[in-house]
Amino acid sequence: MTVHFIGAGPGAADLITIRGRDLIARSPVCLYAGSLVPQALLTHCPAGAEIVDTAPMTLDEIVARIEKATGEGKDVARLHSGDLSIWSALGEQLRRLDQLKISYTITPGVPAFAAASAALARELTLPEVAQSVVLTRTSGRASSMPETETLEAFAATRATLAVHLSIHTIADVVQRVLPYYGADCPAAVVCRATWPDEQIVRGTLATIVAQASEMSVERTALILVGEALGREDFRESALYSVDYRRRFRGG
Repeated sequence: MTVHFIGAGPGAADLITIRGRDLIARSPVCLYAGSLVPQALLTHCPAGAEIVDTAPMTLDEIVARIEKATGEGKDVARLHSGDLSIWSALGEQLRRLDQLKISYTITPGVPAFAAASAALARELTLPEVAQSVVLTRTSGRASSMPETETLEAFAATRATLAVHLSIHTIADVVQRVLPYYGADCPAAVVCRATWPDEQIVRGTLATIVAQASEMSVERTALILVGEALGREDFRESALYSVDYRRRFRGG
């Protein structure tokens, strides 16, 4: 039997992929993080499915539940918020399943930074303004940051920053990146992107801390910093230029 790890997306239930939805629909056991995954996704579970909220569970308990289900010949849908490639605790679960010789699949989901970009109606990479997006966080109780992965090091590139899990330290984040971007650099905070209670504030590094203090935010908020968030005077991409020759276009 197989465990299907599924990225459930950033919040809105209809942003799950078709593959993810179909895997939920044919799995008699569903494990989901109740604090982060919308309840509406559970309507895709088959009738009589065993549905388990893993929010209060330890890794040992989660793996034991998976081992029990697969031992009974049942497939398991394991739902995680956003996409599984970052901050999902996927790695440690796969390591345990490899040790137990339990097979699994991985289905990607819409990540939070992509949902935030859509909510802001801003592309995060613009020609000759920013061509890189740094997905990072600050040290927390769950894990510290490697010594070389500092906000200062990333800010020195002046790439677009997407700082996750750090809204509670936004003042420190701004103070650390300010010397590299400048006070007038556009910044934004997007809280619970695509959820019904989504909140957005737009400002600059000079104003964003005060603006964010007026929001009822939580750890799921994302801090974005970079010129791409506000620039309108960027060069158009060569991709669709009449002077750009490529194999899909004659001339």
